[in-house]
Amino acid sequence: MLDRQLHRARVVSSVAATLISLACGTNYVYSAWAPQFADRLHLTATQSNFIGLAGNLGMYSMGVPIGLFVDHRGPRPAVIVGSFLLGLGYYPFQASYDNASGSVPLMCFFSYLTGLGGCMAFAASVKTSALNWPHHGGTATAFPLAAFGLSAFFFSVFGDIFFPGNTSAFLMFLAVGTFGLTFVGFFFLRVYPHGSGYHSVPDGAGGLADSQQLRRTSSDDFKRKGRGFAEPEPGRSSPTTYTTPAASTQAPSEGLAVTAGSSSSRGASPSNRTDIEAALPSTRVDEPDDVDETSSLVSKSSSLPGDVLVQDSVDMDRSHRVDIRGWRLLRNIDFWQLFSIMGILAGIGLMTINNIGHNVQALWKYYDDSVDEAFLVHRQQLHVSILSFCSFAGRLLSGVGSDFLVKVLHASRVWCLVVASFIFFIAQLCALNITNPRFLGLVSGLSGLGYGFLFGVFPSIVAETFGIHGLSQNWGFMTLSPVISGNIFNLFYGTVFDGHSIVSPDGERSCPDGLECYKNAYFVTLGACGIGLIVTLSTIRHQYLARLKEASKGPAQD
Repeated sequence: MLDRQLHRARVVSSVAATLISLACGTNYVYSAWAPQFADRLHLTATQSNFIGLAGNLGMYSMGVPIGLFVDHRGPRPAVIVGSFLLGLGYYPFQASYDNASGSVPLMCFFSYLTGLGGCMAFAASVKTSALNWPHHGGTATAFPLAAFGLSAFFFSVFGDIFFPGNTSAFLMFLAVGTFGLTFVGFFFLRVYPHGSGYHSVPDGAGGLADSQQLRRTSSDDFKRKGRGFAEPEPGRSSPTTYTTPAASTQAPSEGLAVTAGSSSSRGASPSNRTDIEAALPSTRVDEPDDVDETSSLVSKSSSLPGDVLVQDSVDMDRSHRVDIRGWRLLRNIDFWQLFSIMGILAGIGLMTINNIGHNVQALWKYYDDSVDEAFLVHRQQLHVSILSFCSFAGRLLSGVGSDFLVKVLHASRVWCLVVASFIFFIAQLCALNITNPRFLGLVSGLSGLGYGFLFGVFPSIVAETFGIHGLSQNWGFMTLSPVISGNIFNLFYGTVFDGHSIVSPDGERSCPDGLECYKNAYFVTLGACGIGLIVTLSTIRHQYLARLKEASKGPAQD
């Protein structure tokens, strides 16, 4: 009976995590309403890009501290905070649009809140899914990851159906929808113990099953040893073990941390027994570092920002053997090569993601000057949907493709980044040559596909290159690169677009030049694609030579 209740509760929690994630990727829907917002407030394209970039900054710049917060405080506080940040972030945009006035720095601040709120809630939802299904981590985390990728698709399609051409109503829908999904999901998002019965704790680590998650007992446990069996916040990494004073002085094989689901709690009251979220699905012992983050890779990395998925075919032998982080990471040439690739390719993708709405307006107004505002909003939302769906498809294809490279061809997973570079290269060529707006879907589709390909495989590359022990902080450092490159490419796009814009007597800006409005910006990103391809190929060669050297040292040492 308890088994059935636990299973049902975990399913409900996973559904809640998926709905929460659906509200977290709305930064990518910016292009669906940004042009109308800029026209209403008489903003330049550069100012509009500043606002969009602030959202990206909120999503990626705080990845490391948010991951640590979720790991140590549990998923639920991050969800409730993220819920209010999303609502507080989007509502001022609707008010500013209705009043046709607003401060650009203030709008940037509120945009930052939307990115930060989305990052917090998403990190919590993926971590909860991983903890609730420790033996099916890949499948469990796939649902919130997919929902995050389809977030822009969901909101743009929903807005196009129910609020066609009404930017004010769409902004209110973003404020209410993101807040509502995360706030309601908060009450159903809980971490539940794995298994139904009470598991005996073996004398040593060797008796544990391979599927058990082993971790060290942190110093925080000893600080709490006098607090008895107080209920912890589910999902917290440290306070989920109860260590007795006597056990804390024993040898590692005897000083076992007792979970709330262990036999020591059999005498608990019925109310405590029915509190099925009282423990996490892991038994923790005092173990060396090499088991701290190894047995549940997705679980430990799941509190990271953005689209994080580590394939099952990761070279676990190497990723366990290698541990590069902190200052050693910053002195490693592989890090700077991968950092550069991530920055270049993600920056290229973000430029189109944030500005596809401006592309739509420029081409359609030049191609047919009789189109009205409602038609343009519809086309913008269509292209945002294409971007979102193709990004989701790219993540799936990169996972399958990288596994094929590793398992069948025995090639480097970094070759997937070569594919992403080619996809972006073709997308830039399309953007430079398409003058008929009916074919602009090639630009948005290929850009989304390349962006998804990039983020679908990159976490696995980081794990294989630098080890999984420091994956949380290493991935956090890696996601700082799009913040830098995204600013450069987006602001350059804004400068180019403003250079071709004219200002009417009432202050409204428009660009009548069609493709010429933004063409020079795509010349720059086309060149960046070439640079990214060269750096990627050099990285493959460097890693190949390094692996050969490492392999030659192995037999010599034996």
